[in-house]
Amino acid sequence: MTHTGRMLTGHTTLVGVMGYPVEHSCSPAMHNAAFAALGLDWVYVPLPVYPDHVGEAVRGLRAMGFAGANVTVPHKQAVLPHLDDLSYTAQVVGAVNTIVVRDGVLYGDNTDAAGFLGALSDAGFDAAGAYVAVLGAGGAARAVVQALAQAGARRVRLYNRHVGRAWRLCRDMAKFYPEVHFQAAALERVCEIEDETDLLVNTTPLGMWPETEASPWPVAWPIPSQLTVFDLVYNPAETLLLTQARATGAETVSGLGMLVHQGAAAFELWTGHRAPVAVMREALEGALLREQPA
Repeated sequence: MTHTGRMLTGHTTLVGVMGYPVEHSCSPAMHNAAFAALGLDWVYVPLPVYPDHVGEAVRGLRAMGFAGANVTVPHKQAVLPHLDDLSYTAQVVGAVNTIVVRDGVLYGDNTDAAGFLGALSDAGFDAAGAYVAVLGAGGAARAVVQALAQAGARRVRLYNRHVGRAWRLCRDMAKFYPEVHFQAAALERVCEIEDETDLLVNTTPLGMWPETEASPWPVAWPIPSQLTVFDLVYNPAETLLLTQARATGAETVSGLGMLVHQGAAAFELWTGHRAPVAVMREALEGALLREQPA
């Protein structure tokens, strides 16, 4: 039996999430609800993988007949040399969050970019021609910047504690998107963003549970009201950054939508079925509520 209450058989198709740690992942609840809604004999399981065992784990997916897996921190880049092929998006981003095993081939993709654009679309924001400020320059920032460039953003300015890392990301993306104006600046200068900026995206973990009193934006400095503020942090759904944005009348977008949409894109890559997005969102919200302390 599994925690979903269904009996596993030799016909059950397995997928999961590789990372370390993964015991707090809400993805199993989201995907297993989707499988049940479509009547699919599939199950999604957490797969804790020590950093020095990544290669064996990736090859094990093929050996054990898995249909694929999600990949989360800290393995999104570590899996790259162990895959047979990569999507264009994964090559540009330089990270994989979804592995598909098909006919014995290990195929790496990145659905974070699609998830980000899906959440933006839900919020009614069109990135074409936009001026964007992105906080952070890590793996999540790479997916966000690639998505913005693909969607036709006019300028993307990265703010990071280590400006050199932001410049390297700008350089990498400029090779693929020379029409976009990429810039880099120190994170402490974020409150100097110009009035022409349309969108602010936080890709840092600041404000994530349990450090909910943290924010990448100075608390004493009002967030410009013309901004749409997108916080990739989804736990809690209402971060301090989003509270700061609401206080000045800025539009806000929670990271929950991105998590749902990236999961839906992975679901469709594995199964070939249209993902039941509403079911996945409801299951994810329920899982997050159960995680909160009484």
